[in-house]
Amino acid sequence: METMNRPRLQVMVKGKTYKVLEVVGLPGMVMPHHHSTGEAVVMVKKGEALLKMCDGEHKLGKDSVFIIPAKKEHTLTVLKEFKAVVTMPVNAEIQFI
Repeated sequence: METMNRPRLQVMVKGKTYKVLEVVGLPGMVMPHHHSTGEAVVMVKKGEALLKMCDGEHKLGKDSVFIIPAKKEHTLTVLKEFKAVVTMPVNAEIQFI
């Protein structure tokens, strides 16, 4: 059986318009190349991660907020024990590449 070394992603709540997901990871975990079909707002609650996009790298730390445009390919590498909430349209999907 393959071991997954990527952060856990789980839906916390869904409304009529938006859904909120929780992302939790340990140092060294990587969310591979992916994009969301809708714009995503990332709010970091704990730790640090490196968000890599085609136009550069963005270090995300506790209390930071970052908007990822729809269909913008990216990866996320956890640097310090990480917890974030992500808000996106309820019909948006995360697609791994």
